[in-house]
Amino acid sequence: MSKKVLLSGIKPTGRPHIGNYFGAMKQFVDLSNDYDSYIFIADYHALNFIQNKTEMKENIINVLLDYLAIGLDPKKVTLYKQSDISEHTELAWIFDTITTMPYLMRAHAYKDAEAKNKEIVVGTFNYPMLMATDILLYSPDVVPVGADQKQHVEISRDTAEKFNRIFGDTFKLPELMIIKEVAVVPGTDGRKMSKSYNNTVPLFAEYEEIKKAVMSIVTDSEEGIPKNVYAIHNLLRPASELLPIYKSKTGKYKELKELLIEDLEKFIAPMRERRKEFAKDIPKALAILKAGGEKAKKVASKKMDEVREKIGVNVYEK
Repeated sequence: MSKKVLLSGIKPTGRPHIGNYFGAMKQFVDLSNDYDSYIFIADYHALNFIQNKTEMKENIINVLLDYLAIGLDPKKVTLYKQSDISEHTELAWIFDTITTMPYLMRAHAYKDAEAKNKEIVVGTFNYPMLMATDILLYSPDVVPVGADQKQHVEISRDTAEKFNRIFGDTFKLPELMIIKEVAVVPGTDGRKMSKSYNNTVPLFAEYEEIKKAVMSIVTDSEEGIPKNVYAIHNLLRPASELLPIYKSKTGKYKELKELLIEDLEKFIAPMRERRKEFAKDIPKALAILKAGGEKAKKVASKKMDEVREKIGVNVYEK
């Protein structure tokens, strides 16, 4: 039997942090033996945030290096970038024609932008449609996402159902996959870890950077345990190991932070060094991305042939 298909991606909008890793990236690696995995760089999505040629190129290469450094094996995983496959944007337009504005106005990103009184670009408004194409082109069985991304998979399912109803059975409805224990990774201030909150521990941080981040953790305590320190530490060690240590050091926040620094360094250092090795040969890394794009293009192209036939634009005799 062939493996089930898994799909997910990351926008190239800056350095990843351990929240990105435990919330999504680690799952890509852990599940790569069990699924036929398609993992992409969402560079067209990033255009909503980055409109600088040099920065975009650097960010794309950085995400590629990040993927390779965390252990994604191109022999098991298809790594590609969104912009290499024109079918993504073509199908997004087709989905736009069957999607109403009131429906898209329910999207979280649109609501957030509206609440901030921003002039909202069309790319922000209809990017759930581009995300739906990212997913549906590859007929995935599962899409692992963070808890805050749940709506995007639901929109993809709604869109698939609507297209299937109008034009006939075409798209598989993907299932959402959220690993509950790490659905939301806490930051140094107790809120969700996010670059926008400036509360992150960078995934490939050097030792001094780790130390600075950990020492800035807000130490609210419950029963003598600094909950924010413990919550991050619990990503690295099980409660059965951690609780006895934390209870034996009640109130000794500095010692507990020093232990967390030590454990984070042990965890991050091997990936940090692997990333430096991959960075020594960028052309080799890009060749992996290009080959993955060629493989993904064949899948996307086949699905688009089916879509064009279903909507009636395919008028030439074969």
